[in-house]
Amino acid sequence: MGEIENRPHDPSQMRVSDADRQRVADVLRDAAGDGRLDLDELEERLELTWQAKTYGELVPITLDLQATGPVTPPAAAPVRRTPAGVPAVGHNSSTAIMGDCKRRGVWQVPEHHSAFSLMGSVTLDLREAILTSHDTQINASAIMGDVQIIVPAHMHVVIDGTPIMGDYGQGKDKVPAEVGPDSPTLRVRGLALMGSVQVRRLPAPGTPKKYLGTY
Repeated sequence: MGEIENRPHDPSQMRVSDADRQRVADVLRDAAGDGRLDLDELEERLELTWQAKTYGELVPITLDLQATGPVTPPAAAPVRRTPAGVPAVGHNSSTAIMGDCKRRGVWQVPEHHSAFSLMGSVTLDLREAILTSHDTQINASAIMGDVQIIVPAHMHVVIDGTPIMGDYGQGKDKVPAEVGPDSPTLRVRGLALMGSVQVRRLPAPGTPKKYLGTY
């Protein structure tokens, strides 16, 4: 007993509940509906889901579904340029494993982008980013880490994530939403397992604090 009591706490070895298994099963069924899993794969993963006893056993079942979006060839997206005429750097994915990954300033966002954090932190700042599509999807997942997505006031955001002992949703905005019929749309989906995925509206970079009001 003494050896067990002195063992370092490992969150991945915590026991899961039936509700946790059901959330993962829902993710698998959605993936099958999207064509990302065939029926044999769905049946096999559902069986593993209902047999899982710890979070460490649940993680691998949906890891490839939550952190990876459709593959986009590097040349598929048009090359956009900054006002200075320099091509904007594009990124199809952002990953942080026990570290930090930050995308800020002028960078090119493809139609599909994946963000994954494992005991780390990912920050995606879209306020100065160049979107290659009017409708952008980010597959954002965090396992004992966090993913923060910063958007401008005029961007319409649709969040469809699954929190398991974590937080997945809209954070506290620093500026009110100014969404109209021509606003670009950002769709965020994924999984937060003992972690956090949040989307927040912030003022444009460099905005003096005196102009931010009390919102």
